Amino acid sequence: MQTHEIIRRFTDHFVSTGHTRVPSASLILDDPTLLFVNAGMVQFKPYFLGDAPAPYPRATSIQKCVRTGDIEEVGRTTRHNTFFQMAGNFSFGDYFKAGAIEHAWELITSGAGFGIDPDKLWATVYRTDDEALELWRKFLPESRIQRRGGKDNYWDMGVPGPGGPCSEIYFDRGPEHGRDGVDTSGGPEADEDRYLEIWNLVFMQDIRGDLSPKEEHPPIGTLPKKNIDTGMGVERVATLLQGVENVYETDLVRPVISRAEEFSGRRYGANVEDDVRFRVIADHARSGVMIIGDGVTPSNEGRGYVLRRLLRRIVRSARLLGVQEPVLNSFAEVVRDAMAPSYPELATDFERISAVVRNEEESFLQTLTAGSRIFDTAVTTVKAAGSTRLPGDQAFKLHDTYGFPIELTLEMAAEAGLTVDEPGFRTLMAEQRDRAKADAKAHKTGHSDGTAYRAVLDAAGGTEFLGYTDVTGESRVVGLIVDGVGVPAAGKGTAVEVVLDRTPFYAEGGGQQADTGWIRGDGFSVEVTDVQSPVAGLSVHRGTVTDGEVTIDAPVQAEVDVTRRQAISRAHSATHLVHAGMRKALGDAAAQAGSLNAPGRLRFDFTSPAGAVPASVLADVEDEVNDVLLNDHEVRAFVTTQDEARRIGAMALFGEKYGDRVRVVEIGDYSRELCGGTHVHRSGQLGLVKLLSEASIGSGVRRVEALVGLDAFRFLAKEHVLVSQLAEQFKAKPEELPERIGGVVERLRVAERELEKVRADAVLSSAGALADSAEDVAGTALVAVAAPDGIGGNDLRALASDVRGRLGARPGVVALFSADGDKLSFVVATTSAARDAGLAAGKLVPSFAAAVGGRGGGKPDLAQGGGTDPSGIPAAIDALRRRLASA
Repeated sequence: MQTHEIIRRFTDHFVSTGHTRVPSASLILDDPTLLFVNAGMVQFKPYFLGDAPAPYPRATSIQKCVRTGDIEEVGRTTRHNTFFQMAGNFSFGDYFKAGAIEHAWELITSGAGFGIDPDKLWATVYRTDDEALELWRKFLPESRIQRRGGKDNYWDMGVPGPGGPCSEIYFDRGPEHGRDGVDTSGGPEADEDRYLEIWNLVFMQDIRGDLSPKEEHPPIGTLPKKNIDTGMGVERVATLLQGVENVYETDLVRPVISRAEEFSGRRYGANVEDDVRFRVIADHARSGVMIIGDGVTPSNEGRGYVLRRLLRRIVRSARLLGVQEPVLNSFAEVVRDAMAPSYPELATDFERISAVVRNEEESFLQTLTAGSRIFDTAVTTVKAAGSTRLPGDQAFKLHDTYGFPIELTLEMAAEAGLTVDEPGFRTLMAEQRDRAKADAKAHKTGHSDGTAYRAVLDAAGGTEFLGYTDVTGESRVVGLIVDGVGVPAAGKGTAVEVVLDRTPFYAEGGGQQADTGWIRGDGFSVEVTDVQSPVAGLSVHRGTVTDGEVTIDAPVQAEVDVTRRQAISRAHSATHLVHAGMRKALGDAAAQAGSLNAPGRLRFDFTSPAGAVPASVLADVEDEVNDVLLNDHEVRAFVTTQDEARRIGAMALFGEKYGDRVRVVEIGDYSRELCGGTHVHRSGQLGLVKLLSEASIGSGVRRVEALVGLDAFRFLAKEHVLVSQLAEQFKAKPEELPERIGGVVERLRVAERELEKVRADAVLSSAGALADSAEDVAGTALVAVAAPDGIGGNDLRALASDVRGRLGARPGVVALFSADGDKLSFVVATTSAARDAGLAAGKLVPSFAAAVGGRGGGKPDLAQGGGTDPSGIPAAIDALRRRLASA
């Protein structure tokens, strides 16, 4: 029996018994406790809770559901699925247990229903539900009815809400389906492989709290009315009625696997590892299409993140099957054709669904190959080092640069026999979180809806870039976007995004900041403050209309801010030189991991497994780079094939994406890289490169910052003025300053040490007088005074210890207080005799600390602390006296 026929018979059966047919709710409901609808009763939850009156006494539905808690298990077993259909019948205060059991039995066993042999059926009931057991005895012998505990026969949604005891119906598939080594004749309680659950009848009567009755915790209340909620797994019943082994072989799922077989040339059932990949594709394709159909789009948060993860697992599984071409849209077509008879909206809305999966796959494919290469390299390195753990910074790099969810990295690592340093990854993620939020807010493309951009691209084609040779150019306006929506015109003062058919403006990319400038036409002008490429092939000029009104199809003159462009180009060329210099000094391990090319300055990030780069190496690199400038090498750019670029040794940069044809930038024979940015014509145009700093920005990644051209000259000029001023102050030549300043610093250190000794001697000189001033409190010698203000902790401890030593063999307690502004420090020291009498320093502190607004503690012989109320010192001393008097 085909799945759609199963659905039809189920629905017809319950409609004929007075149930209202209710369409499936969206997978996305306004329920803060759920990411996706995960059960058939979710849309009826307000009726069960009594929050709203049910519009019908009984209902039936076929609800689409998604559960994502076991994504990693999907494919590894044949029992886990993320998407499934739950057929159900519901009673809202109408019939209860007897009606639910009778309706289910009739559908399952009758010829008009599923025609299942009654001798193959078993039932389970909640351990204390005698009523349900007696009802089942009308249809089954008691030997095929089993009592089970809350984990098996109590149902709730996993969160506070409605629930109740339940009765499950099982089908005996025969001993050939039993578990090895288990007596498979003992029913569901003994073997749930042989005995397959097909229907759960929930007798909804309770309200559960934070703790579930599944764990034997009592419910917190009773529902206003006794209700019925049932759930029959459509795919499970299809497995039985179609005579196949599992859900993946049923009529609505197997076609996806068949399409994957066509793509890969491999066969399902021939290889265990391949079978896992086939099942991942089949399950996730169904889930993905259904989720997109209900309006979710891939993103990095919430439901969108789950969808992105599902789609990317499909792509990667296909790659592991040897499929290199795009596949998501083809799999989506199969799902559409299979599911549309029950969900016709999949067909009517397929153009949107198709666009979503194509865009997501295009995005992921651009990074998957490169990211997998990085992962494979990391795995090789880890194993070569004899480790079995992938470092957290590598997992972070895959996530941050390639968009790999950590779950994907975990899966890939497990396949390679490795674990992942998840705590290290989480730490790096936490460090980046605030920075990422700020970037997302300011960054030009973010994760915004690209519909308007794609519409322009489809209608007008891509933007021709003129900027390698020109900084001005005649163009035509082919798109105007305001607040994410295409418009025909934009007037003065409007923040607008302008798309031109050709442009000299460089769109931010490859570490190079965007050009700024102006777009001028007949009676209007736009000040351009940013240029981005939100979709491949399209340059979007962002700015404000400063005069007139810009319209679609208007001819314009595009003009780049030349001063800014030249300064950025100098920085970009300098970055290539610094990269080459670092690799020559540190080896190939110093691979670029990011960069920023801004007017007059650059930031260059690179891998450095050895840690910090010595100052001498930085100086050598700086000298070598400036020597290249002095020799005024030609800077040449040309387009060639990737193979040819590799042959001539051009470096491909970490994180960049390249097509079959690549652009190579050469600076003499010193540097050769793949690059799409703008550069100077000769190295001498850089003027000067000054390396400012080198520091760590993460595990194994370093950052060099530098100034270029006039900015470097200005920096050196300021340093020259500073050096001149110091030379005048010290009456020394500039080259003598390090030695002279070092001498002054050393003399200051000596003087500070001498002062410290004098102060300590002065403090300790009062020890004798303090010991002589000891008062007797209940047989204990007590020295409790305010020491001179400003005495530090070390001096205070030394003084207390000295005073204690002068008290001799008698029981003695020393408590010294020293104020420093609105704060104070205190130290308590006890003699050996005092400790023998039960007076421990650490335990004396609580008796007086509150008086000075402080706290402290320590060992029996010495304790210390601090407070915020120096005026309370007299009260603290009195409190200590009382404590000793009561001892």
